[in-house]
Amino acid sequence: MLLIPAIDLKDGRCVRLRQGRMEDETIFSDDPVEVAGRWVKAGARRLHLVDLNGAFAGTPVNGGVIQAIAKAYPDLPIQVGGGIRDEKTIQAYLEAGVNFVIIGTQAVKEPEFVARACAAFPGNVIVGLDAKEGMVAIDGWATVTDQEVTELSRRFEQDGVSAIVYTDIGRDGMMTGPNVEATAALANAVNIPIVASGGITDIGDIEALCKAATDNIMGAITGRAIYEGTLDFAAGQSLADSLSR
Repeated sequence: MLLIPAIDLKDGRCVRLRQGRMEDETIFSDDPVEVAGRWVKAGARRLHLVDLNGAFAGTPVNGGVIQAIAKAYPDLPIQVGGGIRDEKTIQAYLEAGVNFVIIGTQAVKEPEFVARACAAFPGNVIVGLDAKEGMVAIDGWATVTDQEVTELSRRFEQDGVSAIVYTDIGRDGMMTGPNVEATAALANAVNIPIVASGGITDIGDIEALCKAATDNIMGAITGRAIYEGTLDFAAGQSLADSLSR
């Protein structure tokens, strides 16, 4: 299982939000490229970048920073989410050196977009589903829909997405531990990789995810814990490697 550092971008800086609230941020660095380098040196094998401004604006805002990170680490797989609403944006990110684009709100509002994107960019499309008590939330988590995360995941599996990033919005940025049970249940319901997101606090959470993991849980995104030091990234990845053998 991959441990994937999150670099959340707001106004060109590396921040973390609590439960997706733009007004509740913690600034960790003014130099996201340096932050990326820190995780690369610690052994990261993939990065998770989020354009927070873009997610709310509906179009990329921090694209220049994302391109700079991709250029600095051309051999490192990078997945990007936030404000990806059309094929032109996907094309631009892939040309900039990004490996995977994550479609979130637009996937729920216009599922046909996911099918078109998978056909146009096979192997490069991930869907991000954020859920509260099993129901998908959109628009920066402001709206909880009546659509179940499992049913949507099955649909996108048929469209050919590479993976699902599953976030429990009640846990994200709260340092309360991941929703292991819900993540494992989703992984067992589909046949595509699931990336867990939200709530990871310490190395015990990595152990719990690995022990609950089916082969479908391919990674876990971690943010606040590695920035605040409650989780040592290198130690967490080492443990995940040992438990995944």
